[in-house]
Amino acid sequence: MHEESVKITAQMLVRKPVSEVFEAIVNPEITTKFWFTKSSGRLDSNTQVRWDWEMFGVGDTLTVKELEENARILIEWENDPTIVEWHFEERGDGATLVTITNWGFPGTCDEVLPHAVDSKGGYTMVLAGLKAWLEHGIELNLVPDQFPDGCPV
Repeated sequence: MHEESVKITAQMLVRKPVSEVFEAIVNPEITTKFWFTKSSGRLDSNTQVRWDWEMFGVGDTLTVKELEENARILIEWENDPTIVEWHFEERGDGATLVTITNWGFPGTCDEVLPHAVDSKGGYTMVLAGLKAWLEHGIELNLVPDQFPDGCPV
């Protein structure tokens, strides 16, 4: 199990029902509207899925460790030693609070800090894109526009 000494959390209220918000994360036909550009399949319990950001020439495979329909998703990346957990909480009036927690950053404090800050910013941007797409049908292009000259990987 990964050490849990440093955790980052990003959250956003999305004014759509839990089932619709959850589906937007597990269904790549929707997720590609606000996050990655290509996926090998839908998220489901105990599956491996590859996500690609073709504009940057990068991608990774993730393993879905746990999935509770309309409530929680826990994944582990293949090439990134961190764990990511999504929680979906009904908030009334057809709204959902989505919380993303990321932990397992390896290294010293000086090594962990930039990775954790970058992760927090990235997941916050994903949630903003999710909100814009589901609530307003707007594709903000946040991920590709963050690095218009290419990803500094």
